[in-house]
Amino acid sequence: MSTKTIGLILIVLGVIIAVISAAADVIGLGNQVQMGFGWRQQLGTAVGVVVAVVGIWLALRKPQPKK
Repeated sequence: MSTKTIGLILIVLGVIIAVISAAADVIGLGNQVQMGFGWRQQLGTAVGVVVAVVGIWLALRKPQPKK
């Protein structure tokens, strides 16, 4: 699998993680006791963004010349 393909997969995966984490309360995955944007949502959103950024970096990186 090429680096660009792995990058694109990571971008999609990161965006999905970030959106699900950010919308956890709305879609019923959040903690019903605590209202608002909790630390777990913040952590999940941050992880999703980091995964997406790494994917962008991999997708846009120039291929190494083969020796």
